[in-house]
Amino acid sequence: MASRGTTETSKLKQNLEEQLDRLMQQLQDLEECREELDADEYEETKKETLEQLSEINDSLKKIMSGDMTLVDELSGMQLAIQAAISQAFKTPEVIRMFAKKQPRQLRTRLAEMDRDLMVGKLGRDLYTQQKVEILTALRKLGEKLTPDDEMFLSANAGAALSQFETVSTDLG
Repeated sequence: MASRGTTETSKLKQNLEEQLDRLMQQLQDLEECREELDADEYEETKKETLEQLSEINDSLKKIMSGDMTLVDELSGMQLAIQAAISQAFKTPEVIRMFAKKQPRQLRTRLAEMDRDLMVGKLGRDLYTQQKVEILTALRKLGEKLTPDDEMFLSANAGAALSQFETVSTDLG
């Protein structure tokens, strides 16, 4: 009988992760196809996706308030959703790695971005935005940042990320 609850918990977590992955992929696809869509279509689709994320976030709040065993696993997904909703993170790929608690992949992405910046494949503004997102995600995952990374983060973190920091602290 006890295994039934474990199975159901596992299934619930799997379903929520799949929904989150689908919506994050939808956001990423939307950004990649932005040029092909007219402004109204883009905004409407993005709004609908963010509303779906908000609904998942509400479901997570209900689950978390009633089942303490899921709090640790679901809180990471909730933080990622909150980041997407607050638009603190603009890069769905970073949100996805954060939700799945993948610090190694985040660090790999950061190294790729450093390389792309040096060869001129990535602009300075986009580099700065994404590096701030990745460093914030790493910090929230409990990873140790170098003093240089801490200085970069404090010099470049914007209002949206400050809002995310506040929200994530409230959830913790």
